[in-house]
Amino acid sequence: MGTEAETVCVTGASGFIGSWLIMRLLEKGYAVRATVRDPDNMKKVKHLLELPKASTHLTLWKADLSVEGSYDEAIQGCTGVFHVATPMDFESKDPENEVIKPTINGVLDIMRACANSKTVRKIVFTSSAGTVDVEEKRKPVYDESCWSDLDFVQSIKMTGWMYFVSKTLAEQAAWKFAKENNLDFISIIPTLVVGPFIMQSMPPSLLTALSLITGNEAHYGILKQGHYVHLDDLCMSHIFLYENPKAEGRYICNSDDANIHDLAKLLREKYPEYNVPAKFKDIDENLACVAFSSKKLTDLGFEFKYSLEDMFAGAVETCREKGLIPLSHKKQVVEECKENEVVPAS
Repeated sequence: MGTEAETVCVTGASGFIGSWLIMRLLEKGYAVRATVRDPDNMKKVKHLLELPKASTHLTLWKADLSVEGSYDEAIQGCTGVFHVATPMDFESKDPENEVIKPTINGVLDIMRACANSKTVRKIVFTSSAGTVDVEEKRKPVYDESCWSDLDFVQSIKMTGWMYFVSKTLAEQAAWKFAKENNLDFISIIPTLVVGPFIMQSMPPSLLTALSLITGNEAHYGILKQGHYVHLDDLCMSHIFLYENPKAEGRYICNSDDANIHDLAKLLREKYPEYNVPAKFKDIDENLACVAFSSKKLTDLGFEFKYSLEDMFAGAVETCREKGLIPLSHKKQVVEECKENEVVPAS
């Protein structure tokens, strides 16, 4: 259990997962050192400074995955590190240097800082389902023993390929370093993370999760045989595994498996105001679900609290509140027509 005396570091603090994790850590009484690229950019850190207990339990530290040694100071004196930060630019023109290398070098730099600190007793690394299931022929069930086929990923170069490569190579490099340096290292493998959020911009994972609402067809392939976890369940699993002395190795964190047809049906019924497609070209209507097993996590005693419907309700509501998606497609069409001075078809 966290106490006021226990200090932990969270990387990628201003992001989707990092900011919610910090909120939960503060609630539990931890002192949190939050690393961000620019602590003076109020647009990026205001939501952190406004969290309950932030004035007494939260400090911001400048650190960047691409700058060697930049995490040393923030990590020194901490008992735990939650490494959440990762470059996630699906549109990168130079993925090798902008995504892949910074991810691998960044995790190793953080691992070195932990080893040198002599105070860090556990590192919790946020990995990705993209390290597990990206291969030509998908298995019916995935567990922690599975790894993605990087030759296949690099030959196909599907949407998000550089993220799958970077997270896989980074996690493998981290495991090697942890074993060589006798570090207590845990990796959490979340599936697609959905839910309410406190950052101001659209979280990258919601660009995918809400693509049936926004019409972003490039992301439909990821939803074809989808796997989902609520942001709050994911963050609570981080704390659960950090606090549990029996935790070891990799842990898949997934609460729902649903193919694209199931998800579209749920969204059409819940949000008739959006033009969610009913049919998908080249996707079999009887497509089987693929399972991501969280048995290892639940066997340790963790309990998931949220349903698929809860996740999407939270995500849609927050996006609407922040003006990141229209309230309905009809309203969007009317507004676009007003801007262009045309009359919408009735």
